[in-house]
Amino acid sequence: MRISDKFAELGKKGEKALILYISCGDPSAAETVRIAREIIDAGCDILELGLPFSDPLADGPTIQAASQRAIAAGMNTDRYFETCAQIGGVPKVCMTYYNLIFQYGLERFAKACYNSGITGLIVPDLPPEESGPLKKACEENGVDLISIVSPQMSEERMDTIKNKLSSDKSRMTEGFVYLQSVLGITGAREDMRAQLSGVIEEVRALGLPVAVGFGVSKPNQVRDLVAQGADGIIVGSALIKRINAKEDLASFVKSLKAATR
Repeated sequence: MRISDKFAELGKKGEKALILYISCGDPSAAETVRIAREIIDAGCDILELGLPFSDPLADGPTIQAASQRAIAAGMNTDRYFETCAQIGGVPKVCMTYYNLIFQYGLERFAKACYNSGITGLIVPDLPPEESGPLKKACEENGVDLISIVSPQMSEERMDTIKNKLSSDKSRMTEGFVYLQSVLGITGAREDMRAQLSGVIEEVRALGLPVAVGFGVSKPNQVRDLVAQGADGIIVGSALIKRINAKEDLASFVKSLKAATR
């Protein structure tokens, strides 16, 4: 299923998308498949699978530690795609860093995404202005290249994105736009008071659903962002903490999903 189809399906039901991030290979490839199936059954609408990288600059300590555990357990790019291919039921998104993609080969990487059922790709260290070659490879293989934007993006940068999105042939992003709720790195936050309604509306002018992430960890935060107009909510670090602590995942995911309705 394409990401756009999932948003359309949820829209008909009056729901917003719950997008959950897990680090592939943490604590093992087999456990990743089991965990993915558990959280999908509990209400995950779109699954973001992290391909571990040794220097994940955009990630906070929780996801960095998960990436290191996955690498130590033997996760690599080929095993990543083998693992992802075993997970179905919802659209899947790969989140990783450009160096891994470049070393693997842009066309080869995009094709491997498609062959393993991945229909979206997030590359946090790839500037929008330099995304053309990867975007082309993604387009040719049916993969949406998803951009991350910050709440304090300059008007100049926003105009650059709007101009690139104005023509189907030069679209830089598809699926959804990933809006950071706060500046900085990923990580669960106890207190989120950002007022993003104006930013969400501005980003939605790009013509795609807006999914908000970075720091979301509680159902009340999900409800608040939905009330401000978010089309999707992304949760990562809070889920990984529960995975590492071997806590109940299903109840947590169900509580988050309930807050999207």
